[in-house]
Amino acid sequence: MAAGIIGILAGLVVDTAYSWARMFIALGFSVVIGIAIGIWAALSRGAERVILPVVDILQTLPILAFFPFVIFVVVATLPGAIGINAAVVFLIVTSMLWNIIFGAYEAVKLLPSEFTELSSIYKMGTIQKLRKIFIPATLPGVVEQSVLSWSIGLFYLVTSEIFSTGNANYQVTHGIGVALTQYAVSGNTLAYALGILVFIAFVVLTRLLFFRPLERYFEEKKIKKQPQHKRQAHRPWWLPSFRSSMLERRFISYAKNEGRVLTGFIRKRGDERPSIAGKVKEAWRKEALVLIGFICIVAVLLWATGLMGYEIQALQALVYSFLRVWFAFIVAAVIAVPVCVYLIFRAKRTSGYVLLFQILASIPATIILPEIVVLFRNVPNGAEITAFLVFLLSGIWYLIFSILSSSKSIPENIFEVKKVFDIKGREAWRKIYLMAILPGLITGGITAIAAEWNASIVAEYFSASSFGVNIGIGKLLDVSVSNGNLLLMGVALLNLTIMIIILNTFVWKRLYNKASDVYK
Repeated sequence: MAAGIIGILAGLVVDTAYSWARMFIALGFSVVIGIAIGIWAALSRGAERVILPVVDILQTLPILAFFPFVIFVVVATLPGAIGINAAVVFLIVTSMLWNIIFGAYEAVKLLPSEFTELSSIYKMGTIQKLRKIFIPATLPGVVEQSVLSWSIGLFYLVTSEIFSTGNANYQVTHGIGVALTQYAVSGNTLAYALGILVFIAFVVLTRLLFFRPLERYFEEKKIKKQPQHKRQAHRPWWLPSFRSSMLERRFISYAKNEGRVLTGFIRKRGDERPSIAGKVKEAWRKEALVLIGFICIVAVLLWATGLMGYEIQALQALVYSFLRVWFAFIVAAVIAVPVCVYLIFRAKRTSGYVLLFQILASIPATIILPEIVVLFRNVPNGAEITAFLVFLLSGIWYLIFSILSSSKSIPENIFEVKKVFDIKGREAWRKIYLMAILPGLITGGITAIAAEWNASIVAEYFSASSFGVNIGIGKLLDVSVSNGNLLLMGVALLNLTIMIIILNTFVWKRLYNKASDVYK
């Protein structure tokens, strides 16, 4: 018995080591490419206008839908084990890359103008500027974003290896995803549990021995006074940044009026404000007209090419997925908000909690997905329960980390006001807690929703066992690609892209602006 367990553990360690090798290779490519694209976008206005919107949409699209096609193309070019491993690494890169691009971009954008002035005085060339200014400036932010990217990459590492088991010709020889899937399907509970323990051990060791030393190294080199709006998760290109001074003024006013909030919700309407509001409405009106025109053109093209049947099918699937994603997001917010409020305003030490959350966040939902499938396969609505759990676990950590990260910019005045006036209960929630965490809640909501859409391809259809919901955009994408129906896949992706643009422009952007107005 003992010898059998040792043999299983040895095999699992080997499988996980292969998976980690793919992860580090993918992280290396992601860092190099991310720094290059991020610096380019930050220094070139033309590149910025193209790169940022495209990257923000690409990070939301379910990249896993392309995986069978990627395998086909890569394996055709590089047959055998090299091809399938290259395909897996490529998929992981597409999951890690976007966060790192935004991290590098924001780091360069936050550089003081004195740096560029000095480079001009000393007549530095492009290579010198990159080596001495821009690349060193990006490294702290890239390391910070790499921690999150690593967690995202683990989700797609396990998923890509699970997906690859669907075809014997396209299967990695060693990988923790393959091993866990095989143990779950065969019903070997002991081996499956040992596999999860080995995976968690690798996650903890990577966090403590690799990322934590890197973070400490760059923390020591950082200037003490950090920009107040710096966050762990990136701010989408189309959103303005919150200014903590607005938040501070709001609570200074609160203190001066002995707890009565006279500013924020009740504002004097000056001559300038209606004109600004009019300009914003006019801009939204133009964006809406452009978007409506684009949708009409797409509808005409679909009708003319005889693809309207695909369009109806894609819209139905999108509606069902939309409801699942937002239900899971609401549940995640209900859990995340009280937890974060406790850590920010009540807990004496938060570092231990944060480290625990970072470790838990690095354990992807896909690692327990095979067991969830087995558990709920014969349960009524089991596929819906499975989809909900994957959506929930995919998005909740973005909310928690975004709120905790943005809390660093909360002025001390807020904590003093709460203490001096002994504000408690419902009043504290309404006037302090929710107002303070709102910036992080909105930015975390954006990334959480994006992560859930990206996870839809896994949540709604588990191809290794043909288990999934009846209808959903994730299932439609997976099945259409597996069946070679690239036209249906294209129509589904087009609908998903249009929906993402609509939500970003007319929901998240407006929420961000309204939240900013509250603090003025």
